Amino acid sequence: MFADRTDAGRRLAAALAHLAAQHPVVLALPRGGVPVGFEVAKALGAPLDVLLVRKIGAPFQPELAAAAVVDGPEPVLVRNEEVIRAYGIEDSWIRAEMKRELREIERRRKLYCGDRPPVPVRGRTAIVVDDGIATGTTVRAALRALAKLGPARRVLAVPVAPPDSLAALASEADEIVALEQPEWMGAVGQFYLDFTQTSDEEVIRLLAQAARPPEEA
Repeated sequence: MFADRTDAGRRLAAALAHLAAQHPVVLALPRGGVPVGFEVAKALGAPLDVLLVRKIGAPFQPELAAAAVVDGPEPVLVRNEEVIRAYGIEDSWIRAEMKRELREIERRRKLYCGDRPPVPVRGRTAIVVDDGIATGTTVRAALRALAKLGPARRVLAVPVAPPDSLAALASEADEIVALEQPEWMGAVGQFYLDFTQTSDEEVIRLLAQAARPPEEA
């Protein structure tokens, strides 16, 4: 059980200490992954950026990922075929939701980053951080989009995730670090004492703080 995302980030950072010498870049999934990633980046002396990915929830079950999308010159869509079949979700519905989520991604990019350019990842060790994994659809989309940016290594780091989801993601990352691996989990939030939703304001504040020179931060 983690006290909150800050506690989870500090504990995750300790498990990632061996990567500090590789001068990695930390890419957090907004919004909940940013407080976790902030602590990791601070401990490793690494730059922090966001990897903007949006879950496409099943109809009437928005927390259940039917797909996920990451923006870019060629947006990456990852489908959860098991959920799509189980709920009889039409391709036209997925496409419509994808367009809507891409608009939300663009809104968040402007809100969170402003004119600040993305942190370069080509040839570097890139650590993708979230506050936890349930099905893994969202993280899979993020890792596949990241691969197109040419990092030397992709590391997935999360406080909690079930073993079956981690096994399904093994081919998408060069290394996976997950502190807690429960055989069954209903939701990520059940492993946190405080799982208050991360606000846009907190994301903006943490990204700005991470971008400051060490002497100013």
